[in-house]
Amino acid sequence: MLDSALTAATPSPTEREAQAVARGIGRLFARNGIWCLAEMSLRSGRRADLMGIDGKGRIVIVEIKVSRADLLGDGKWPDYLEYCDRFYWGLAPHLDRACLETPAFRPELCGVIVADGYDAEIVRPAPSLPLTAARRKTETERLARAALRRLVVAGDPQCAGWGEEA
Repeated sequence: MLDSALTAATPSPTEREAQAVARGIGRLFARNGIWCLAEMSLRSGRRADLMGIDGKGRIVIVEIKVSRADLLGDGKWPDYLEYCDRFYWGLAPHLDRACLETPAFRPELCGVIVADGYDAEIVRPAPSLPLTAARRKTETERLARAALRRLVVAGDPQCAGWGEEA
């Protein structure tokens, strides 16, 4: 039982690499006044790898990919577009990004960030596709509540079972 508990708590190499990419993007965003949360649940039931908000209240979503198979097999990413003003692919440096230039990946709607555990670089800026005011307000409030809930639970794990998960 202890072995299975240790295995469950130890991230796989792919998970570690995705965490490193998220860390690099988080650093890039922080330097630019964008604060984000990892694993943000959306009302659609999807989960954004990173979701953040910039100083002007614009919402950014990043879908992280560290393997070609995962990138090519991702058919859910267009669902994220209705929850953000800007959408980025966040990729590990070794990943070939040529497929992101094809019509299937709609490059006119998506930016590209390449990152590792230390830093990140925007290699294609994401266009701004403004949300409606009502949708932005709703998503901003959901993001704020999720961030506050995580902060409270980190300080007092007893609170984890209370309230709603955003």
